[in-house]
Amino acid sequence: MAIYQSMQRVRFSSTDDYEKFKIVFADVRHHLKTLPGFLHLTWWTHPQDPTWHNEVSFWTSYEALNDWHMNTYHKHAKEWAVRSGAIMEDIITNFEFKRARLIRVCPTCANIQDKPYDLHIEQAVLAEPCPKCGYHFPTMPETPESTAVFKDVPELAAPL
Repeated sequence: MAIYQSMQRVRFSSTDDYEKFKIVFADVRHHLKTLPGFLHLTWWTHPQDPTWHNEVSFWTSYEALNDWHMNTYHKHAKEWAVRSGAIMEDIITNFEFKRARLIRVCPTCANIQDKPYDLHIEQAVLAEPCPKCGYHFPTMPETPESTAVFKDVPELAAPL
């Protein structure tokens, strides 16, 4: 089954505009987790230019990705950002994944793993220990402060 990736690069007019956008878009993780076809989203600020922000999201189909772009919540947040002048540039590129692989080298025993990687159960796969020595690879937990949202992680108890 193919997986669809959407990459977005957004330049905000100022860091203050980005802070305002974060308030408007604050509930995004709750909306994404209810959408059929959503798998993962990560958002980060460019380290050398705080006006540039990058987003990567993964979906089970192009239709699911398109449904998100047409979602009322998403459309209103984007419209606000464009009308208010908060967003200066928005570059969106979509790709289709045919296959994904996970390659790992255990830092303890040097065991090399190279296996198919199922993004439907991304966090479960990443939490698997080394099959040779049991080393637990570090994982990035989803927290209210994190910039990552994972569909295969149960919803956080605390509201954002």
